[in-house]
Amino acid sequence: MADQQDLRALHNDSGKPTCERAIARAREEVDMLDHVTLNIAVTGETGVGKSSFINAIRGLQDTDEGAAPTGVTETTMEPTMYPHPTMPNVNLWDLPGIGSPMFKAETYMKDVKYPNYDFFIIVSASRFKENDAMLAKEIMKKKKNFYFVHTKTDLDVTQEERRGVTGEATLQKIRTNCLDNLRTLGTPPVFLITSENPERFDFLELVKNMEKDLPDIKRYALVMQNTSFLSKVADFFRAMFFSRI
Repeated sequence: MADQQDLRALHNDSGKPTCERAIARAREEVDMLDHVTLNIAVTGETGVGKSSFINAIRGLQDTDEGAAPTGVTETTMEPTMYPHPTMPNVNLWDLPGIGSPMFKAETYMKDVKYPNYDFFIIVSASRFKENDAMLAKEIMKKKKNFYFVHTKTDLDVTQEERRGVTGEATLQKIRTNCLDNLRTLGTPPVFLITSENPERFDFLELVKNMEKDLPDIKRYALVMQNTSFLSKVADFFRAMFFSRI
């Protein structure tokens, strides 16, 4: 039979049975995947909560050992890498604030060595400003993906609830305000989160979008930590990845 002839040819060409070649190939692919890294850059203006956001993704409190330093003033003076505590393939980069004296908006992408990162998360604690839009345009020119993240959303919701405004109304107001300030970019998605409790608001939706936009070879690396909430995210991405193999 033709199939048997093909198998004999494969065996003769390699000197190994076909099943052994398949196993060897699978081992090579697994080894290659084990060495794939995902580099996530977190940026934005100074004092917007970039470091706290990185700590939240890593499952750490700001006061925990190994957490990214936080403060009311700029604490990040150069791009600093923080490995994920349970996923060695995932690196989060805390970038200096755009527009700071040492990192001018006009040369920011070059200064932070943009080719090192797979995508960017642009963080703001209030409304997105001109520097944020300028940064997004530069990222687009470099053909990189980016995501707008509004942090400290819980504080806004709590403050408005004291005035009798519902949480849903506050969230809608924040989204509208953010998009108004980003209108030169069209209608980019804006994710509302709180680093104090990643389970609230849009954190899961942000992770889904990041996973969706990754090249296949790097998609598997976006498996978040194994806390009770983020383990659900990990299971989601494991299912997504293995369903496509």
